[in-house]
Parts: sequence; C-alpha cells; structure tokens
Amino acid sequence: MKFIGIIPARYASTRFPAKPLALLGGKPVIQRVYEQVVNVLDRAIVATDDQRIYDVVKGFGGEVVMTDVNHKSGTDRCFEAYTKSGSDFEVIINIQGDEPFIHATQLESIKECFNDADTQIATLVKPFTCQDTFAALENVNSPKVVVNKNMQALYFSRSIIPYQRNNEKCDWLKGHTYYKHIGLYAYKAEVLKDITQLPQSSLEIAESLEQLRWLENGYTIKVGVSDIETIGIDTPEDLQRAEDFLSKTNC
Repeated sequence: MKFIGIIPARYASTRFPAKPLALLGGKPVIQRVYEQVVNVLDRAIVATDDQRIYDVVKGFGGEVVMTDVNHKSGTDRCFEAYTKSGSDFEVIINIQGDEPFIHATQLESIKECFNDADTQIATLVKPFTCQDTFAALENVNSPKVVVNKNMQALYFSRSIIPYQRNNEKCDWLKGHTYYKHIGLYAYKAEVLKDITQLPQSSLEIAESLEQLRWLENGYTIKVGVSDIETIGIDTPEDLQRAEDFLSKTNC
C-alpha cells in the first residue's frame, strides 16, 4: 500500500489565531509537522485556507494546496486536498497541523492497521498508566476509546468509560486499561470520500467528536497503540511547553 499524508492547517483559531505560523525553535509549527512526516510517508501535503500559510510552506520547500475556507472539519479539508493532489494512493493519513512532535513510529503504527483487510479507518491510542492521575483520566479534552478484542473502536467519549461500579475511583487506573485517543486518522480513499457525504449524527453532536459519526454509520475503525506522548499546540501556553520540551531534547 502507498500512503499520502495530508496536514490540514487553518489560520483562524479561537484559542490561538495563526498558530501554524507560530515559531517553535525558530521554525514555524507547520514546518516542524511537515518535516516529521515527509520522510515517513510516500507523499505529504499541507492543506490550508490561507495565503500566508501557503506562502510559508512554499518558502521552506513543502508541498501545499489551497482549500475552501468554509470546511467544517479537517476531514473535509483533507478530502479536498487529496482530490487536488492528482494522486491515487490507497490510504490517506490525516495529520493535525498542530502536532510538531508526531513520531515516525506513530505513523508506522497507523500504517500497520491496514495489514488487516477489514480496516476502513484507523486511529491511534495511548494507554493510561497507573502513574497518570485521575484528573488526567477525567479530562474532557482528552477523549477515551473503548475497543473490542480485535482492537476495533467500539466507542469514543469525553467521559470515563467504562465506569467501574465496584471500585473506588482512586483505583480505576489499576483495575482497567483505559485508552487515550490520539487525534491521528487514516482512511482508505473510497471511505474518505463516502464519510465526507455523511450528515452529522446525534452521538457526534452530543460529544462533539466527529469519529462517532463514522461508527454510527457502521464503519470499522481499527485502533493502533502508541506509548509516545506528544505535545499538541492549542494555546500559546502549549507553545511555551513545546518550546521547553524542544530545548530539553535539542531537536
């Protein structure tokens, strides 16, 4: 199989406008994301809706396409970019433009999900450990994933699932392996086309999680596992944390 990576990058952001262009270790965030993935996949493209981002990506030698400013999700932007790429890759990987520390092993893990012929969509999780806090587990901005014995997603939720009725909450991380969702997706090309045509679903609206739309419509989501903790950049405070991390790792 051949894999193409699409990196949606919007200029507008309620919590952090222009974050793809924010400097991290002297480079724009979007450049760091691009450089992390371009040598792991067969091709990588930034999908943006803003001329400033387009020009910066061109400036550092990256591949970029302009997409509609009115897309409601990164999935829709990803599909438009794929159609404009003129390529016929079997699998498209949707990589968030605010993940400058995405790791090659994470991309390899999501690629391996497609060794299973039944995989239509794939994503990644990271197991919570006993060293994590209950506060981290109940964080609504960190969705949890329940999987079946074949490592296919049963449900995604901002709540803690399953609820351990017979254990004290302080022991929940000892009594069950919870999985934190990592917002990296991959789709077979024909599936990506189909899911962009689906209307919003009731579960999606309730949890504000787009992937529930796909489950409600019967799509199979294979789940790969990663032990790597990345730093996504949603706020200026996240950027400072990323800068501190970068200085320690000398990247």
